[in-house]
Amino acid sequence: MSVPPKMKSTIADNARMQNLKTTFEAKYGHAPLFYAYAPGRVNLIGEHIDYCGYSVLPMAIEQNILAAVSLNDSGSIQLANTNPLYSDFSVPCAEDIAIDRDNPKWYYYFLCGVKGIQEHIGISTLSGMSCVVDGTIPPSSGLSSSSALVCCAGLLTMEANEKSLSKVALAEICAKCERYIGTEGGGMDQSISFLAESGTAKLIEFQPLRATDVRLPDGAVFVISNCCVEMNKAASSHYNIRVVECRISTKLLAQARGLDPSGLLKLAQVQSALKASLEEMVSLVDEVLHPEPYGREEICKLLGITPEQFSTELLSANTQHMTHFKLHQRAKHVYSEAARVLKFKSVCDSQSPDSIQLLGDLMNQSHESCRDLYECSCPELDQLVEICWKSGAVGSRLTGAGWGGCAVSMVPTDKVETFLQAVREAYYQPDARRSQMEKQSLFVSKPAGGAAIVLEE
Repeated sequence: MSVPPKMKSTIADNARMQNLKTTFEAKYGHAPLFYAYAPGRVNLIGEHIDYCGYSVLPMAIEQNILAAVSLNDSGSIQLANTNPLYSDFSVPCAEDIAIDRDNPKWYYYFLCGVKGIQEHIGISTLSGMSCVVDGTIPPSSGLSSSSALVCCAGLLTMEANEKSLSKVALAEICAKCERYIGTEGGGMDQSISFLAESGTAKLIEFQPLRATDVRLPDGAVFVISNCCVEMNKAASSHYNIRVVECRISTKLLAQARGLDPSGLLKLAQVQSALKASLEEMVSLVDEVLHPEPYGREEICKLLGITPEQFSTELLSANTQHMTHFKLHQRAKHVYSEAARVLKFKSVCDSQSPDSIQLLGDLMNQSHESCRDLYECSCPELDQLVEICWKSGAVGSRLTGAGWGGCAVSMVPTDKVETFLQAVREAYYQPDARRSQMEKQSLFVSKPAGGAAIVLEE
């Protein structure tokens, strides 16, 4: 897979880039050397299954993280943001870059990307950099603003230090290094940010990482709507609790079928070892795991491990407080959602007359599973999805981590304007705060291209 492209641009013709250049010059007293950007994404289907080893189906969106960069002789990395809510930060290049997991500020996500590239290429002292960051992805909205920032930082660190890495390598490095801030993600966000191509969604598969074009049907568009409840993955334990519940489910399912659970961490590994279909795995979950929550003592007894082993081998740093785990529900969601992803791609490939309706049905089933089995929705998101269904969406579902953030809706092209107006009137206008946020919260998105370096002509 090729390296991210370098594009020539007439900055004066791009208002956002020109504003960023002006801000950079006012801040540092000289022009940027180059720019780097990485897009956000919307996941069309396949929620909370990438970290279980399963394929997902996202597309990049036009909103992105854009950074202006120059080299400096100060021996430090100087960071600023066009958003006045985000404070400046500076760190010496010669020091080991520390990421404060308990304080997930914007610049720590940036430094995750820097540190990931530094460790991969083995440079003890990086080139000094001055950067100004500008973002158009609504933060904590489930559109991957944090991962796009990590990816943008990784890309510009590579460029500033005159290295060359493939898109796949960059995606894998940035997926791993986001864990510095404590998020145990599966790699979807970073993969689509680097591997996206304009005009097409992608089926992203893992181990090995690869991306396949998915042609979306003509006659419908995807509309993103933000419920205006923010959820920062790194600032809460919701996300990692689900990762842990899937890990425990993996062990119990493996043991129930006579497999050695010690080397198995992902639900996909159990399916692979059993050579079973996804439908058979759903049946196995119903057979083996009870719907009532499992306590620590029961899990330890079933797996033959001590409470200390349970804490150190199965839990993460921010899930040590957990006492009960909903294993049946989480595993059932993962296997059924993985099957929906494959069906979604199959329907897109067939381009049959009823494709739009079939895809919509799969999206609706996905939301119901996220809401009821995975419990990663919230009342506002459920209300918004209901409104989208009533306003003319063929399919609508939460997208991203959940517990807030966005819904994605598939809307027939000829109904887009009436859909947007109906959602505005029912969800945004009755609430003053939502009404204020509506402009950046409700929009149509086409599949955008992946991360790139931009040089001024």
